Amino acid sequence: MNVSEINVRDYRKNAVPVEDFIIKRWSARAMSAAALPQEELLRLFEAARWAPSSGNFQEWYFLYAHRGTEQFDHFFSLLDIWNQEWCLRASVLLVVLSNRISPKGKEINTHAFDTGLAFENLALQGVAMGLIVHPMGGFDSERAVAELHIPDTYSVHCMAAVGYPGEIGDLSEYNQNREYPNQRKDLKESYQEVGFPAISE
Repeated sequence: MNVSEINVRDYRKNAVPVEDFIIKRWSARAMSAAALPQEELLRLFEAARWAPSSGNFQEWYFLYAHRGTEQFDHFFSLLDIWNQEWCLRASVLLVVLSNRISPKGKEINTHAFDTGLAFENLALQGVAMGLIVHPMGGFDSERAVAELHIPDTYSVHCMAAVGYPGEIGDLSEYNQNREYPNQRKDLKESYQEVGFPAISE
């Protein structure tokens, strides 16, 4: 079964109406190993480019490597073994960074938040293009900084795999058993009208 055949609505039920592409974004693992043309990758970066940012600093930055290159193999080696198992068939690997320092030399407190917004734009564009975009925290960030020559003023947030949907049966048995869109906690658990209650002594 191809992962694209999964009906996301069988697993996810939104509490109130939202746009369908938001619900359909999920971090699948089954990829086909097909090459992603550079012009298609640029569409993802263009979507990220239009994200909002504090002071319009646009702090996000993406390092990328296409499958079949030495750079891809290097990026792949940064991943932990659990992510390597399924990233074998990714078309592109990304390293997601943000610049913490403004042009005037001041710390940008929202650099991570702004970069998250940009990545979500990228991921949602991936949904529109029928791609899988799967962010990952399981990688060696210290090696990434040292070996990719990332400047001291930048923070490394995550890596991500991008690719076309593939066969679930190509995954390990462990990953096959969890290749489905997960649910979210109850809507009421994520907001309230006033501030947090005062902590009693």
